[in-house]
Amino acid sequence: MRRLGELVLWPTISLIGGLAAWSAVSYGVLDPDRRFLLPPPIEVLRYSLLDWSRLAPMLEALAVTAQVAFVGFGVAVVVGVGTGVLMSRAKWIERIVYPYAVVIQVIPILAIVPLIGLWFGYGMTARTLVCVLIAVFPIVTTTHFGIRSVDRGLHELFTLSEASRWDRLVALELRAAMPAIMTGVRTASGLVVVGAIIGDMFFVRGQAGIGTLLDVYRSQLQSHDLIAAIVLASVFGVAVFALFGAVQKLLVGSWHESGA
Repeated sequence: MRRLGELVLWPTISLIGGLAAWSAVSYGVLDPDRRFLLPPPIEVLRYSLLDWSRLAPMLEALAVTAQVAFVGFGVAVVVGVGTGVLMSRAKWIERIVYPYAVVIQVIPILAIVPLIGLWFGYGMTARTLVCVLIAVFPIVTTTHFGIRSVDRGLHELFTLSEASRWDRLVALELRAAMPAIMTGVRTASGLVVVGAIIGDMFFVRGQAGIGTLLDVYRSQLQSHDLIAAIVLASVFGVAVFALFGAVQKLLVGSWHESGA
């Protein structure tokens, strides 16, 4: 109970402090005719988050963004873990693949957005690809690191048992690398939400995502709706990150209990 109280108490205090500072800037720093730049939280709540006619389109758009994010995340996990496993199989594969993985990570995604649109159109496929490009690198690196870090004594034990390469991979390497892999997956779960919102902003064909609405609200100076949409997107991102944090604890806890 004490631990639970600490987990709830400090975030609540920081939230109250942040809302107080926000209100102070809105009412005390900005003139009334410029308050639209940062409307106070009570107005955002009243005119956007509690107004169903404005909240409903945001929730529908957030559902579209969530769909893109989860599809992109699934692809990123499959590609990332598969690439990490291939890199761990042989040094020559690592030397070929790893530089391109680094290039994907260091090139700003906005710089290649026009190219993605040219090749894949401006619909859901392009949005999903942006998610994959942003989220795949931490999964690749942590999978590769985890497999390469397996204790040599365990490898020798599997060699003495004449285990096949498949059995060695599944029963030893992937199980032993699970804590590292889940660290990369959890990191990617936060990045994929960012990728989905970026994709919404730049690829507007098809159903509008929350990023599309953010761009519309910005262009029309709808500050209340803009901040409300940002709040919803942030809550969604935090929820996804927390979900995979719980999954990580569950899987890693099971791994420790099994003695892998």
